[in-house]
Amino acid sequence: MTKPVHIIGAGLAGSEAAWQVAQMGVPVILHEMRPQKMTDAHQGGGFAELVCSNSFRSDDKLGNAVGLLHEEMRMANSLIMGMGEMTKLPAGGALAVDRDGFSDAITTMLTQHPLISVEYGEVKGLPPKSWENTIIATGPLTAKSLAQDILKTTGEDSLAFFDAIAPIVYKDSIDFDKAWFQSRYDKKGPGGDGADYINCPLDKEQYLAFIDALNEAEKTEFKDFEKDTPYFESCLPIEVMASRGPETLRYGPMKPVGLTNPHKPEEKAYAIVQLRQDNALGTLYNMVGFQTKMKYGSQTDIFKTIPGLEKAVFARLGGIHRNTFINSPKLLNGQLQLKQRPDIRFAGQIMGVEGYVESAALGLVTGRMAAAQALGRQYPAPPKSTALGALVEHVTGGFMDGPKAKFQPMNVNFGLFPPIEGIVYKDENGQRIRGKNKTRFRKRKMALRALQDIKAWV
Repeated sequence: MTKPVHIIGAGLAGSEAAWQVAQMGVPVILHEMRPQKMTDAHQGGGFAELVCSNSFRSDDKLGNAVGLLHEEMRMANSLIMGMGEMTKLPAGGALAVDRDGFSDAITTMLTQHPLISVEYGEVKGLPPKSWENTIIATGPLTAKSLAQDILKTTGEDSLAFFDAIAPIVYKDSIDFDKAWFQSRYDKKGPGGDGADYINCPLDKEQYLAFIDALNEAEKTEFKDFEKDTPYFESCLPIEVMASRGPETLRYGPMKPVGLTNPHKPEEKAYAIVQLRQDNALGTLYNMVGFQTKMKYGSQTDIFKTIPGLEKAVFARLGGIHRNTFINSPKLLNGQLQLKQRPDIRFAGQIMGVEGYVESAALGLVTGRMAAAQALGRQYPAPPKSTALGALVEHVTGGFMDGPKAKFQPMNVNFGLFPPIEGIVYKDENGQRIRGKNKTRFRKRKMALRALQDIKAWV
């Protein structure tokens, strides 16, 4: 007789939330407007569709905060991580997935779950109070009617930023007399063998010409209401990075370190473009870090000047869409409920986190909280020393230094974790640890603490 939890949106956060609720024995009604009503970025009606990259980023649980988040979610029986593991592709030290296989797997798991029913169609405006227990997980592409109703109810200004999409290239159109397979520093990762990326080298003259072309390219025109919207710093369009100086890309997605061109081993490339496998068949590769707002004609002309891509055939060109998120620290309480409407919780990217995994992680936390409420209990927030807890702390205001601090989207990072007091930077031989080794040592200590602290919460 337990009343169902209503979840609006079947993206990464909504799918994870639905799974967590159902696994706690509580029925779920999952609302999804696609395919009846599409967004500007989605291609189909499948659940948890990946609209940008197919990468969940680093899988290093002891040296990278997102890899630690992966592990915490696995410990919490995450559907997103489980299906990610099942559909993983070679990607060096990262976890990348076959985007279609991943979405199909999530859709199958949820539609066949005995406690989950799916209702297709748009939920126009905030849900009725009679639902009692609702999670809004509509993501950065929330329908206009719902977004306006949220603003009307909260009285707070919404924040927004642009998110650009990287192009995808057919592998058989790449010239391997110039390109080669290699992961940076030959690093192996989940499903990989140390040679997981396609690398296209540029010499100095080619690189500088490429930068000039980016700066001169015809860009997508923004609508009036979009012109003042800031970009999210970790997902900048490539031409925006190029405009910041000719060396910017060489220290970003085109850095040439850790790679050796087998065609010319005696020559060091001035810059390198990497492509990462995008589907299970290995026929499609996306251009890593090449999200863009250039017009299509400019994209094909400029990207074909890259050695190895002169005859490239693009399965998808880059694009751009607007992402919207709420001012969570002012609007939500510690249980991720809307202060004006405690019957409503939020989950995922609409809360002000950035990244696939971070969005799913907050779906996981919110789902457990909503399920506990349906069962007459309360599920606490994860410890602040964990990756899950650090994200909750970020969106509920723990990050703020003062009343003038501005809330911005954030990827999980060790800067969100409380420091370890009294840490001694010495190795097993008693030698002092310095420089980069000191940073790695601190991150490892934080990760080990988090993996211990998350156990009781899970």
